[in-house]
This record gives sequence, structure tokens and C-alpha cells, in this order.
Amino acid sequence: MTFDLPPEQTGPAAWYGPEMTSRHDWLMMLTPAEVAEVEAAVAPLAAREADIAAITAADFPLPTLGPKLKARVKEEVLNGRGFLMMRGLPVERWTTREAATAFYGLGAHLGSARSQNGKGHVLGHVRDLGLDVKDPNVRIYQTHERQTYHTDSCDIVSLLCLKTAKSGGLSALVSSMTIFNEMRRRRPDLLKLLFEPLATDRRGEVPEGQKPYFEIPVFNWHKGFLSAIYQRQYIDSAQRFPDAPRLTPQQVEALDMFDALANDPKLHMFAEFRPGDVQFVHNHTLLHDRTGFEDWPEPERRRHLLRLWLAANDARPLPEVFAQRYGSVTVGNRGGIIVHGTRLHAPLEAV
Repeated sequence: MTFDLPPEQTGPAAWYGPEMTSRHDWLMMLTPAEVAEVEAAVAPLAAREADIAAITAADFPLPTLGPKLKARVKEEVLNGRGFLMMRGLPVERWTTREAATAFYGLGAHLGSARSQNGKGHVLGHVRDLGLDVKDPNVRIYQTHERQTYHTDSCDIVSLLCLKTAKSGGLSALVSSMTIFNEMRRRRPDLLKLLFEPLATDRRGEVPEGQKPYFEIPVFNWHKGFLSAIYQRQYIDSAQRFPDAPRLTPQQVEALDMFDALANDPKLHMFAEFRPGDVQFVHNHTLLHDRTGFEDWPEPERRRHLLRLWLAANDARPLPEVFAQRYGSVTVGNRGGIIVHGTRLHAPLEAV
């Protein structure tokens, strides 16, 4: 049976970096009234040191900002270009607890926070922990190295910038829909190979009863939606397992072309994080990256971002094969990493 490629993607998620960089409709500036609304919601929770991982939308009332943010995320992130940058949270005057409470409370209006690692962290800390990027069980966000273009295991990944590096650490985005279109025009033979399952390393975080790798195609066409899942280093490192399917030379060529397109300045874009910025990225239509960075010598000044993985309430359907990684494909209750003994919590420090 021959496989027919999905049609060219013509929606707003299939964009090119230089044109997107010239626009500003992806920037959402908070008004003083909206900031005040957030601070009013934070104050009682922070004062009683509420369990951040238990905060719900009802616990974090945002009568004006809540509906506005939810509508913009649905239209622009889930069904539009695939990302949004919200600017203006006053993190410089907040404690870490206040910033974490604000960030988690905002996320609660958009969906369910998911565990980002085997430790059950529903609030992640993106910092250089001085770990060795060559260790196959180290996640790259724990270092100062460039991450390379990838997706995370959730519908939306969100980052709140608390502190920036001395230099570098730019946010980078590229449309997986545009990569699909370019491969479809240039090398449809290679593109078809990316609709076949590939082994991807779980990096030591293995759910009960699962293999140390999952096998999901890079591109997936389901109910009229094209979705991508990708992390090249982890595809390569999955080859360390003797029972993982071997990559063929043709598959390697297809992955190399995918990477070359992601790294093409005609396709991707960069954005500079400022303290107080919150970025929302749709994993199914975009890939994200971070440039390498040089940090400040003083510990209190070092680059620090908070991260949420969200199962969005208004998310698209996903094929059953995603359950290997997402645990479930049920909208609003999927994604994240759960292993034996995982307990969900929101640490206030990078551990």
C-alpha cells in the first residue's frame, strides 16, 4: 500500500522567520490593571505559602486577564502561528515564591500542568547546573549548551524569564509545518520516511512497563491535523539500546535535511527574553531551541527561567501512538513524564 503525503500546510502556523520577526502581533503587553490583577491573586496564596502544585484557576481569580489570555492562546498558539510572548510581569520586585505562584496560576487558566521529569516537577527551573551534556541521562536544559530544535512532551511549553545570562541564551523558534512544506516540495521521498516510527531515547526516565525509548514518527497526520514530535540528539542516543530499530542511511539523510531546514535563517527566528516575559509555544506545530550562553559569575545573577508543560483544555486530537510518550491522548489530561514513585510537586529551587 502506498502512503500519500498530507497536503501542503497553508495555515498561519506555516511561517518563515524573517517575516515573523518583522511583526509584533505575537507580543502581548500587560497593562498596569492586568498586572495588579495578577498581584492580587498572588498575595493571599504566597502569604500562606500555598502548595503551588495544587493551585487551580478558581484559586487564582483573573476576571479580566484570564479570559483574555485564554482566548489569545486558543486563537494564536493552538490554532494560529503557534506562539505568544506576554510581557510585563514585575518579577524584579517578586520573591521566587511569588513569581512561581503567579506563573503557575496563569498556567492554570490554560490547562493542566504536567510532570517535566521523573521527579514529578510540575514547575521546572531552567538553569545551568554544571552537568555534563555528554551524559546520556542528562537533559540539555540543565547545561549552558545550545539545545538544538526540539519539542517537549506536552501541548504547550511555557517559560517565565526571571534573570537573563551575561550573553546568549536567546529563544529560537521554527515552524515544523514550514519544514514539512519545504521537504514536501524538495524531497518528498525523504519526507515520507519521517512518517515512520523512530526510536527516541527517554534519557533514563522510563515509565513502568515501557521500553527505555519510544517509537513515534516525527510527523503525524491525524483527523486533519499535522503534528510533529522531535529531539534529534535523543533519536541518535536511542541507538545505544541493542533492541532499538537501527536508523537506515535514508532515515539519517531525512533527519539531516530536517535539521538543515530548522537551522536555515530563512526559516527560523530569534527572540530575546526580558525579565518578566512569558512565552507560550505550541509543541505540535513549532520546534524551540535556545542558543548557548555565558552566565554571570555571581550565583544571584545567573540565568534563571521557570517552565510549565501544559495539557491545554482546547488542544487538538493526537493519534494513539503519542500515548507511548504522553501516557494518554485524552485532551486536557496528557503529556509529561511519570515513572514509578513519581510524586507531583513544584520545587522553588533547581534540583
